Amino acid sequence: MTPEHVRDAAGLAAVFGFFAMAWFGWAQEGPPRPWVKFLAAGSILSILTAAAGGLLLWRHWSDGTVFDDATGRAFGIIVGIEFAAAGLGAALLAWRGRAEHISAWIAFVVGVHLFPVAVVLEIPAVHIPAALITVAAIGAVPLAKAKALKTSAVIGPLAGGVLLVTALMSLVDTVAR
Repeated sequence: MTPEHVRDAAGLAAVFGFFAMAWFGWAQEGPPRPWVKFLAAGSILSILTAAAGGLLLWRHWSDGTVFDDATGRAFGIIVGIEFAAAGLGAALLAWRGRAEHISAWIAFVVGVHLFPVAVVLEIPAVHIPAALITVAAIGAVPLAKAKALKTSAVIGPLAGGVLLVTALMSLVDTVAR
């Protein structure tokens, strides 16, 4: 991952760890029974990673960061667009009777939003999880149908796994400096 600033690497570990936990949790909506223990382990590892990243972020809070007024504004706009797209798409899917696909839609929006986030935060390596989550989201619905699984059981571990690996790499990067 290697952001320029240690604080930003720690922040990435904290945020991606937190959202990995959320995705592993969403996957527990109706997975095959043998998956439950692995999803729970993913959730636990994710929250531990987020907590460690958060502690390191707090420890390095006074260090340098890519965030300034312009970066913060751009980041806020990207996240605002992400939330609006996610919410509108979820509402449309629910209205059309396709609520079971909301998790794939949210993952798609998350993946796509990470592309400009990578640019704004000056962390080119974030393009990798962006691409992986976007591709996973596109394939989640047909794969869920083919395997008779809930969409959330397919996309949850995929998005959660990508985010957890990225968070762990950022955590190692933070500690290694």
